[in-house]
Amino acid sequence: MGYRDPETVERVLATQTWAVVGLTTNQPRAAYGVAAFLQANGKKIVPVNLDGADVLGEQGYRRLADIPFAVDVVDVFRRSDRAGAHVDEAIAIGAKAVWLQLGVIDEAAAERAARAGLDVVMNACPKIEWRH
Repeated sequence: MGYRDPETVERVLATQTWAVVGLTTNQPRAAYGVAAFLQANGKKIVPVNLDGADVLGEQGYRRLADIPFAVDVVDVFRRSDRAGAHVDEAIAIGAKAVWLQLGVIDEAAAERAARAGLDVVMNACPKIEWRH
């Protein structure tokens, strides 16, 4: 199954609150650049990282379950073999969508999310898709 449907991408890009899993203060990393782009385009970003560190002026959290408000999208910047756990967390917190970044591919996790009613975008970057 393909997880880059243009209508789904457009719907997910229209959402407001993005939890970015793997976002740290390491500016050369893709997660930082994408989160900064989303923030500059009016999205609320929520850093999720092992330290719970604040990034881009936003409070960080160690786990998705620690976020005390609703999240629209869980954007995963982790290796494919670790993505499934974050997708399961996204399902558990009631996120509306999961976005697995370029190179992050976990078909089984994507299927679990889709079955749970979440929009799924996989192997794509919101910064690139934004232009389309």
